[in-house]
Amino acid sequence: MAKVKTTFFCQNCGSQYAKWLGQCPACKEWNTIVEEVIQKSEKSDWKIASSSHSKRASKPLKINEIDVSEDARFKTQDDEFNRVLGGGIVPGSLILLGGEPGIGKSTLLLQVALKLPFKVLYVSGEESQKQIKMRAERINPNNNNCYILTETKTQHIFKQIEDLHPEIVILDSIQTLHSDYIESSSGSISQIKECTTELIKFAKETATPVLLIGHITKDGNIAGPKILEHMVDTVLQFEGDRNHVFRILRANKNRFGSTNELGIYEMQGTGLREVSNPSELLFQKKTKN
Repeated sequence: MAKVKTTFFCQNCGSQYAKWLGQCPACKEWNTIVEEVIQKSEKSDWKIASSSHSKRASKPLKINEIDVSEDARFKTQDDEFNRVLGGGIVPGSLILLGGEPGIGKSTLLLQVALKLPFKVLYVSGEESQKQIKMRAERINPNNNNCYILTETKTQHIFKQIEDLHPEIVILDSIQTLHSDYIESSSGSISQIKECTTELIKFAKETATPVLLIGHITKDGNIAGPKILEHMVDTVLQFEGDRNHVFRILRANKNRFGSTNELGIYEMQGTGLREVSNPSELLFQKKTKN
């Protein structure tokens, strides 16, 4: 029987405490500490069977000896997406995409996945395979490189990754994932932290980029502990008014590029169209007036 223990987490900053407190000593917020049940069990590493799949160095190297030429960025066919990321997707990076419900987060990443020339695994915990297929047919129906998986347990996801060996993994969303090593429910602070930690370990050891979709709160912040945004390499925000067709993609954090770039899209029936000329927005507003 696994040992079960209760612990307390701050919903704002993710700090852990042995007992309940009215105010979090770390972030000074009131009434943000909640109780969660954690199941302590021995962790077995996710380890991918193929040793050739792992690109991590086994010893320290001088910085001048490190060769980055082999790890070129993954270029997508979406120029707006590439520019906001700083030139493309960095191998082994963890990218978090946040935005309001219905703004087009899933559509954006599915569109990116369908237009990549190499093997991509798109994992959804919110939609069935048939629902995703219906959206994919509007965007790019003739794609043989994108694999769709509906799963929420990280252990099952890693098993499919071990069999498939995708070059990019997309997860929709981080709040739906759960690990067997944590007893609490999906979306809780402990589950989000544990699942993100497992994904970071996988991404860094295999140089496989992982793209996560995250829900946001009423305040416009990504749901879950604030530490989630510190754990990932890049935080993207997808914004716009659902009553209008234009969307804006911006980087709130980017370890591999600038945060000053913007990507502009127009929502259409066939997906998101890149707006390479931002003056289109001004022309449309002037025409309506």
